Amino acid sequence: MKRRILILLVLFAMVVPVRAEPIRWVDFDVGYEALKYALDQDIATFDQEKHICWIDTLALAACRTGGKCGLASVKKAAADLKGDRSVQELLGDQYKYYDYYHRAYTAALGGLVGSYAIEKDGEWKACYGLKAFSPVAAGYGYSHCDDFGVSRSFGFQRKHLGNDLMGGLGTPIVAVEGGIVEAMGWNRYGGWRVGIRSFDSRRYYYYAHLKKDTPFAPGLQEGDVVQAGDLIGFMGRTGYSDRENVNNIETVHLHFGLQLVFDESQKECNSEIWIDVYNIVRLLSTHRSSLRKTAEGWQRVYPYRDLDVEEYPVGEPEV
Repeated sequence: MKRRILILLVLFAMVVPVRAEPIRWVDFDVGYEALKYALDQDIATFDQEKHICWIDTLALAACRTGGKCGLASVKKAAADLKGDRSVQELLGDQYKYYDYYHRAYTAALGGLVGSYAIEKDGEWKACYGLKAFSPVAAGYGYSHCDDFGVSRSFGFQRKHLGNDLMGGLGTPIVAVEGGIVEAMGWNRYGGWRVGIRSFDSRRYYYYAHLKKDTPFAPGLQEGDVVQAGDLIGFMGRTGYSDRENVNNIETVHLHFGLQLVFDESQKECNSEIWIDVYNIVRLLSTHRSSLRKTAEGWQRVYPYRDLDVEEYPVGEPEV
């Protein structure tokens, strides 16, 4: 009887697909120059027979450097991928790390590059490239530094899990990537804040310390679908208070954070995965959403469509 049970268990294991264990930690240590080079190679080879995906490039480089992706390692990885050897042949024994880095970088960067369309002069133009936007709208200045991990003490001693972008009060803040508004309202640490989950559910974007009295884009609600570059709120200095609508932050700024979610049990727990987005923000600084305020409210200057995730009704302009 025991033998039959053992045989059945073995057969069951053979037919049921093995689910990979969720990643528990990501130390995102990819420099700006490395990100930019990998992105440029991805865009340059998009229409070629051998497309060099930037995530493949970064994962290959990370296997060789233990995750510390500098420009030289990324250049070599991109050049190697243009050759005839497979990733497994290129890495040898190091190939055992490739799946981890590829899954980690796909989670962190998977929605930033792809196909999109913008409308100019009444015509839709399809493009491929960086489709995510800087969190700060075009025409508004800001400054920032790599402040991920520095100490914070309000409430309890903890580390800063984001990037602070200093700017002017009321600066329009936009969605970096399209997704679903998952959280809105007051948080004692972040003040008025918006949380947006990417369409593939792997990224949770956190925008905090929004403006007192008028923190959110008019009409924005939890459950709404937003496009990359859509207005979601306005920069302020709310937070550090259990009482709503209080300015207890000294400096006007946006706290921008990115949490990776490989399993829903990781979303709100003591082992959440927040990564350093400083270099991602630098990369996105060249791609900013243009907005204008009219009598009808805020509008995008160039309407936008994400062609990788959206289906459009019959009769819409072809792109």
